[in-house]
Amino acid sequence: MTLVLAMLLDALLGEPRWLWSRFAHPAVLMGQLIGWCDARFNTGEHKKRSGLLTIVALCAAAIILGWAIESMPGSLLDVIVIAILLAQRSLVEHVQAVADALRLSLGDARRSVAMIVGRDTKDMDAPGVARSAIESAAENLSDGVIAPIFWFAITGLPGLLAYKITNTADSMIGYRTPKHEDFGWAAAKLDDLLNLIPARLTALMIWAVTSRPDPRAILREAPLHRSPNAGWPEAAMAHGLDIALSGPRSYDGVLQAYPFVNAEGERTLGPDDVERTVQTLWRTWALALALAFMGALAVWLS
Repeated sequence: MTLVLAMLLDALLGEPRWLWSRFAHPAVLMGQLIGWCDARFNTGEHKKRSGLLTIVALCAAAIILGWAIESMPGSLLDVIVIAILLAQRSLVEHVQAVADALRLSLGDARRSVAMIVGRDTKDMDAPGVARSAIESAAENLSDGVIAPIFWFAITGLPGLLAYKITNTADSMIGYRTPKHEDFGWAAAKLDDLLNLIPARLTALMIWAVTSRPDPRAILREAPLHRSPNAGWPEAAMAHGLDIALSGPRSYDGVLQAYPFVNAEGERTLGPDDVERTVQTLWRTWALALALAFMGALAVWLS
């Protein structure tokens, strides 16, 4: 029941500004630790080995911390920690903010979507802004909600913390750049491995709460994505809402000619489509909550 209570707490409170303006969020602390490791160990001729040892040490520390928290009497602290590490409410608020901004002006929408995507936004048109927000919603639903739930359900708080430190490391150093291609290699590979099942589970859940499109289309297009995992929730969202996602986009001023996912779907996207995505996020969360409750009930009855 700990997971159920944590999911409800996250959905109710999200990330209250009054709290995190006074204290450092755990994700910020993780980021600072990873940044220190990057500055300290990303040097010399053996960067790949250094990166491997770094992610192993970070995961070991996260697992030990998880065990320590779980060993404390009572479960209230567990509930609070899990709720902090979930991102359902904050994800919904960020995506909804893009829909709201699109109804005000394109400039507002570009600034809003820039907070949740890594691509260039200054020349985006309105459909491009909406498409970017929807893609980010699908990917972050997997990374920030379903994957943490999955790893807590399977391995408890130690596994959840190990997943979060790995996912944070991947977002910071897991890029194929001259600086991080070797040092961040292990973090990126481990993150791919840890998201292998959750990404496909997220796709299945999106499929279940939308129009339940032909699953063969999702199975066909998801593996074509540049990421081994992000393509699954994205393809499920595209087909579930009958919209076209992905497609050409610009990174650091360089246009990348990525193909569309569900190319026959609607391409002229707007705030209504973003809000349909928000509804899908809540429906998928509700399905996850129901599954968590049934799992807790089964354990209690046994």
